[in-house]
Amino acid sequence: MRNNLAKDNEKDFPSEKDPKFAEKEAQAKATTKAARPETESAKKIVDQEEKADLDELLTDDPEAQIAALQKQVAELQQKNSELDDRFLRSQAEIQNMHTRHQRERENLQKYSALKLATAILPVVDNLERALAVDADTEQAQQIHKGVEMVLEHFKTALTDNGIKPLGKVGEVFDPNQHQAVQTSSADDEHPADTISQVLQRGYQLKDRVIRPAMVVVAK
Repeated sequence: MRNNLAKDNEKDFPSEKDPKFAEKEAQAKATTKAARPETESAKKIVDQEEKADLDELLTDDPEAQIAALQKQVAELQQKNSELDDRFLRSQAEIQNMHTRHQRERENLQKYSALKLATAILPVVDNLERALAVDADTEQAQQIHKGVEMVLEHFKTALTDNGIKPLGKVGEVFDPNQHQAVQTSSADDEHPADTISQVLQRGYQLKDRVIRPAMVVVAK
């Protein structure tokens, strides 16, 4: 087998005695010379890159890097603080909206009879004016009695819905509940700053004054 391999090699590359030997040798040297620059060029590039990396490491200032990192940390902390503040503000606004909505719902339920009072009060005023007229005849007295019954029904409806009258003779004048339209001289029955006469009764729903009483105040 070795003899066969030797013979094959002799066929690929001629011996020194062969005239083609010089030609083959020249081709082999040219091939080797052509491959060498590529290898040297690649090695040169690697060396340059390694030197650039080393120069970068040597030229970097550790203190500058630390300062830059500290600046980045401070900026991130500032942004985090701003986000926390926005979150807390949003939570507070949501809570305020919930509280306001709850209060509005309670007020709607609490003052649900306001519309009823607005519709009934003018009727009550007219019935009270009608009763203020003297009934001279028997027929007028019967009408008077019927009006009283109707008025009582209206007053009961108002009371059942949390509506109470304001303004009585002898009460101390309260500007939050009464409206003074006239004054009168004070006396033993009507001391100063008290109501001497009620011209139009006022009404209050729960803790809200629907209409102040129109009164005459003793001075």
